[in-house]
Formats: sequence, structure tokens, C-alpha cells
Amino acid sequence: MEPPLSPRDSGRFVAERSKDVFVEKEGVQKVAEMLYDLRASDELSAKGWKKANPLAPKPTSDQALNWVFVMDTMNFCFWPDDENKPFEVTYKKNTYRGYMSMCAAVKRAMDEGIPITDPNYFSKMTLEELAHVLRSDNDTPIPLLKERHQVLTEGGRVLLEHGGSFRSFITQAGNDAQKMVEFIVEKIPSYRDETTYEGKAISFYKRAQILVADFWATMAARGEGNIPNMDCLTMFADYRVPQALVYLGVLRYSDSLMQALKKGELLASGDRREVEIRGCTLWSVELIRDHLCKLVKERDNEICKINSAIIDFYLWPYAKQNHREMAHIPIHHTRCIHY
Repeated sequence: MEPPLSPRDSGRFVAERSKDVFVEKEGVQKVAEMLYDLRASDELSAKGWKKANPLAPKPTSDQALNWVFVMDTMNFCFWPDDENKPFEVTYKKNTYRGYMSMCAAVKRAMDEGIPITDPNYFSKMTLEELAHVLRSDNDTPIPLLKERHQVLTEGGRVLLEHGGSFRSFITQAGNDAQKMVEFIVEKIPSYRDETTYEGKAISFYKRAQILVADFWATMAARGEGNIPNMDCLTMFADYRVPQALVYLGVLRYSDSLMQALKKGELLASGDRREVEIRGCTLWSVELIRDHLCKLVKERDNEICKINSAIIDFYLWPYAKQNHREMAHIPIHHTRCIHY
């Protein structure tokens, strides 16, 4: 069987053929200008991204890298069936929702002495034990608990087969971001974020890429060298960033797609429209980065050091922080383990 296109090539392939999602050139240029003005700020750096999650362990701690693996392995599908009743976790008087609710739940477990970041533990933990760790503070349980248990125990077993920690596992791929993504996808089945579009095998590898990016950001915060070829990573195609890009005029949905989303239609994983949302989101960020690099070269005569992962690190919290302003733009909903 022919191997799937890389995420970047997949994004281009989808964007060139998309029927319901369109990339707008003016929006691309507008966001590139916006990022140009922020190019020297912490908001467009790995340093700024690490500051954005107060629930993460200190990057210098022994648990930090295994924590990254645990969180990224279970980092998918947090939206509730009823938007008024989301999964919630309260930690130190702060109530969290979405991805941050899982961060809070894992932090709570660590405080309780549960070795949730130890592969020797989480590779063998029972469904009941994970349910306790990820327990909600209301009547809404975390979505896809069984799937999270399956992928976490699977991932833990793979780590034990490769040295017993995430660091020992990932360093076997060699010090190169592209090789790391390929190694993760090869060794851990749940990270194989692949589908077909117009008869072509394509990939997005959202969680595999963000795992490498999070490893890179953590290592940078520790001051432990650099990972070559980070520019090979794309953004991480999910739910929130497409909404932000529609709001910013970078993406445009067809009337039929917009109506379907506003009615609450669920899109199956691999549905043509779902693939087009993810693919066009990915490709539009590539175009934003290309235009940003052009601006930096023309105006500053410098080489742009901002990669697509960093742009994603900016756009995701931007969407969260401005969710009220963009509430009129529907978020597509797909129940799957890929994002």
C-alpha cells in the first residue's frame, strides 16, 4: 500500500481540491501582519507557550517529559454532548474545562501520590484507576474514557519496550524532528492519524507532531540543546484553531457546511468535510508562515525563526481567550482519538 502523504503535502492536496472550505489570501496576509508585530514577543516562542500552562510540571523536574507523553497520548476530544454541561475539574479553587481539565486532573492525581507519569504504573493501570484520576467535579464524565485508557496503557507498554521513559524512547529516533514523528507513528498505533481524501492516502499526525513539539519546548525550557528540523512540523489540526481562522478571515466555509455545523451535525472522522476543515487549516497556517517569513526578510533582512508549531501555540490560546467574540462561528465536532 502506498504510504500516506506527509501532513504538509496532505494539507496542500486537500486545499487544492476542497469543496466546502476555502483559504482566503487576504486573511492569510492579515494574520501574517498581526504575527509580524508580535515576532519578538514571548507569545511567539516556546518560552511563552510553556508559561501558558501553569498546571504543567516544572520543565526541569524528573516528571516533566513523561508528563508530556501522558498528556499528549490522551489529548483528544474534550467537547461535551451538552455545551452547558462540560467536563470540569477544580484544582486549588480554579475550575478548568477542556484540555486544561485533564491537566488539572493529572496534577490532582500527582498531589495524591498516584504515579500517573510512571510508565510502570500507567501501562498496567485499570480502567477504574484511570476513571478515578480523570473524575469530574460535576455529573459530566470525560468523553471517551475507555479509549483514553486503551491508548495510555498501549503507550506505556511501548515506553517500557524502549528504555522505560519517554526520553529514552524518543531519543532512539535520532535528534531530528521528522524522524521523531515517523518513529512515534511507527511504534504507537494510536498516533496514526491517517485517512483518505479523493482516493489519496493522507496524514495529519496531530498528536504525534504536538508530542515532538512539546518535547522540543520542554527541552528548550531546560536549556538542553536544540532539535534540528523543527520546520518540518505543521500546525496541529484540531477544533479550536479552525474556528479562530474563520473568525480572522483566513478560512471560509461554504453556506451548506456552515448550516450543517450550526445545526450541530456531527462529522465522522474521515468525512470529506471534516478532512477539508483539517487540511485547509493546516495549509493556511503554512501560507501564513510563508508570508510572515517574507515580511521578516523584506523589512528586517532577517531569516524568520517562527515555525508552524509556534504559530499554532499562539492561535490555540487566542481562540480560547476570544471565545466569546467568535461564539457565532460553530466548532466542528468529531468523536475520535486523533484530536
